[in-house]
Amino acid sequence: MTTPDPDPQPAPRGTSRRGLLGLGAAGLVGLAGGAVLGRATAAQAGPLAVGSSAVGPSASEAHAFYGAHQAGIATPVQDHLHFAAYDLSPRATREDLVALLQEWSYAAARLTQGLDVSATGAVGGNPAAPPDDTGEALGLPPAHLTITIGLGSSLFSTGDSADSDRFGLAAQRPAGLAPLPPFLGDALQAEWSHGDLCIQACADDPQVAVHAVRNLSRTAFGRASVRWSQMGFGRTSRTSAAQATPRNLFGFKDGTRNVLGTEEDRLAEHVWVGEGDEPAWLRGGSYLAVRKIEMQLEPWDRTSLAEQERVLGRDKAEGAPLSGGTEFTEPDFAAGAIDVASHVALAHPDHNGGATLLRRGYNFVDGTNALGRLDAGLFFLAYVRDLEQVITVQRALATDLMNEYVRHIGSATFAIPPGVAPGGWVGETLLA
Repeated sequence: MTTPDPDPQPAPRGTSRRGLLGLGAAGLVGLAGGAVLGRATAAQAGPLAVGSSAVGPSASEAHAFYGAHQAGIATPVQDHLHFAAYDLSPRATREDLVALLQEWSYAAARLTQGLDVSATGAVGGNPAAPPDDTGEALGLPPAHLTITIGLGSSLFSTGDSADSDRFGLAAQRPAGLAPLPPFLGDALQAEWSHGDLCIQACADDPQVAVHAVRNLSRTAFGRASVRWSQMGFGRTSRTSAAQATPRNLFGFKDGTRNVLGTEEDRLAEHVWVGEGDEPAWLRGGSYLAVRKIEMQLEPWDRTSLAEQERVLGRDKAEGAPLSGGTEFTEPDFAAGAIDVASHVALAHPDHNGGATLLRRGYNFVDGTNALGRLDAGLFFLAYVRDLEQVITVQRALATDLMNEYVRHIGSATFAIPPGVAPGGWVGETLLA
């Protein structure tokens, strides 16, 4: 018999036993002394303290799931993304929603520490039954996995009729939580837009991120299904001063002025829903705006370097503003070297009433399209204290020179609840 693989924290009170293969119950059975195996070996097994990382040699590769804010926002941006939006079943009840969020939180607390989705996991359960965990992450470290859970506006109401308030949440819907308004040049497709719930899984190993979404989607079986999903690579922003500014598929540095996870004042001003903000249940959380942006790479690749730099307003080599200096030199728009319709000029906070976004975007390549061109672009993720920040910037970009080379094909918005204490669950401030 092997040593039981411990839960990072016990399953929250009221956790449903209806989850996939008894996810919550399996964890408790394992703690009672069943023969179980997880991704941590028996030699590594031991309790995980609040805020700790994984046990064993992979400890430095884990982010805590529990905390004042959900991880995956101000956390240093990882190299890979798997994002999924979900629709709840028309038959799902409020009790189903609560149970799902409880089970997702329980599983996420394990997965982020390098453990299987439950204590019986991929190989420790009944051999005559399907395993709880799909097993493709066996032997892999946590890879800095973060799992961030969001709530879409359609969760609160699907229309104006009384029966559209299917979960009794209409009165608690944040006033600003709604689909983004149409913007000039939008070519939005329903298959890349909206959703009742979302999961953002980021990791330095794509297999770890895919494993997380795959297993959380299995847990949702019968209550929610994937509406759409997107994988991303090569982060296009930084949230840590230790990270170099990455490049997007246009070959330019992206996110030079991004909010950093150590800038508490800027986070409080621009990202976290504050103590004086409404609704109260979202304080300590944030809002997420998602935009899938198709990039016309072949026309861009045939554009002269000088024109590319004019479009962006920065030089391609160093990322410095065309007004001079280094990457982090403030642009001098009065000098006349930066086109007034360049991306840098139109997106700059000085030209948008101070509107600032915390960006966590990723590149994507989804093969080739019917024309034989790369189906590629930017999966844009922005965390803000108020979605008006995103709307302000997007409206300013209506005359962006870059619009000749990009097309927005997907859009979604989500309220991101605050973080939780051990034993708690994401959404508890709203639904408990």
